[in-house]
Amino acid sequence: MKIILASASPRRHELMGQLAVPFTTLDADIDESLLPGESPGVYAERLARGKATEGWRMAGRATPALGADTIVVLKDEILLKPGSREEAERMLRKLSGCRHEVISAVAVALDDQHVSSLVNRTQVTFAPIPDDWIVEYCKGDEPMDKAGAYAVQGLTARWISHIDGSFSGVMGLPLFETATVLHQAGLLD
Repeated sequence: MKIILASASPRRHELMGQLAVPFTTLDADIDESLLPGESPGVYAERLARGKATEGWRMAGRATPALGADTIVVLKDEILLKPGSREEAERMLRKLSGCRHEVISAVAVALDDQHVSSLVNRTQVTFAPIPDDWIVEYCKGDEPMDKAGAYAVQGLTARWISHIDGSFSGVMGLPLFETATVLHQAGLLD
């Protein structure tokens, strides 16, 4: 059975291919505003569930949909996608030399009443990043559509000294959790 990947992310598309599940993509556009008092894990999971449900609706309410969301958290501050190159620079300066958490949630919607989800938490440590490197990096497009302004599989990989958890989760789709929710939904053997 084909499923919907409710994401326009090329990274998620690439990672889904590793699971050998037939899928098509739709860009599920939902309100991603943080609710007052919402914890980072609950926020990421709510967005993944919302994207999955919206993908199911967009596909005519007949095809199961998978949604995902990834956020970066540094000392209780959620670092989303930067709105400007200056904001990307500020984020990377904060992450430089620090350990932070990447929370990736994944959800499968079979219909609007049957949505299952899992959350992956991974610790990522950056070595100190020279400021001139940050400035040059942020002149490019890579940091602009990434939570925390970096891509683990991109140019910033040279500054990541340690990952404790899921590399694919930091990329944007935790494959173990994705396979688990797909299996639980009867969509993956």
